[in-house]
Amino acid sequence: MQYRVGIVGATGMVGQRFVSLLQGHPWFRITCLAASSRSSGKTYREAVGNRWAFEWEIPTEVADMVVLDAADVDKVGELVDFVFCAVDMKKDEIRALEENYARHEIPVVSNNSACRGVPDVPMVVPEINAHHLDVIPAQKERLGTKRGFIAVKPNCSIQSYVPALTPLMDFGVEKVSVCTYQAISGAGKTFATWPEMVDNVIPYIGGEDEKSENEPLKLWGHVENGQIVNAEKPVISAQCLRVACADGHTAAVSVSFKNKPSIEEIKHRWLNYETEAQRLELPSAPKPFLQYFEDPARPQAKLDRDFQGGYGVSIGRLREDKIFDYRFVCLSHNTIRGAAGGGILTAELLCRKGYITPKQ
Repeated sequence: MQYRVGIVGATGMVGQRFVSLLQGHPWFRITCLAASSRSSGKTYREAVGNRWAFEWEIPTEVADMVVLDAADVDKVGELVDFVFCAVDMKKDEIRALEENYARHEIPVVSNNSACRGVPDVPMVVPEINAHHLDVIPAQKERLGTKRGFIAVKPNCSIQSYVPALTPLMDFGVEKVSVCTYQAISGAGKTFATWPEMVDNVIPYIGGEDEKSENEPLKLWGHVENGQIVNAEKPVISAQCLRVACADGHTAAVSVSFKNKPSIEEIKHRWLNYETEAQRLELPSAPKPFLQYFEDPARPQAKLDRDFQGGYGVSIGRLREDKIFDYRFVCLSHNTIRGAAGGGILTAELLCRKGYITPKQ
């Protein structure tokens, strides 16, 4: 089955990644590109100009497609079955825009943070909490829609370490300390556009510590009375740094358990973690989702960020800790698994579960 897809915010880095990843997708076909009024009326090639962020060329299928104004919801809606949203706007403006699309009966799969805290908006990693889609009927009732709704993916920073902790949750994960080392593409930048990052580390990313501490609790929460109730544990302390790396977010994790497992048990859980995305045979689902390195010098961003096409998560350096029970290091590709790819995988889940259907 084929779905007509729009990308709202198509000219930014994440929008460009959506454009690239959707080429040749077995289910999704790009039929609309939208951006700010500054870009509307131009071809995609003209609108992006010299801001194309990748080594490969703009795909020919979309290069000459005329960009629409993202605010023209009716016109976009005529061309699509659903949209991906990756706009660069103020949070209140993003939420208003996404709810406007939803109320116009256009499902929205969002890369933005504006609706992540809304209790009836599912924030999904398909391998972790696919059951959170159960809140969508309650959201539709609130919005007064039949097919329109919003689903979001979580912050890119947490998608390196939350997948590693999830298979261990039944051991009673109580405390987590994490430090993330985040690539510049997470800020929508390249070294060409952000030369100040060469040979540099910036120990602050606005709002990132808070997202890294709070969003996992929603992922590990449960659905109750049409809302997602956040988990109460673990307590998470996070520090997020921007580092001189093009792509790939690394996380150094320390963790304490109520019932401490052995190192062998942890590795067994990681290597045998089966996911809902795999069981449903979603086209982008990584098999395996997690890999563990015995080599203490791995994972490395340059070598391992493209594991499973950038959809997988790499882990290494599991060892005893003097303050916590254990510590380890994780890596994920921030603009694939952590951004556009995570959105595509979520859309595949929504389609497979029947929440997104082609318009009649």
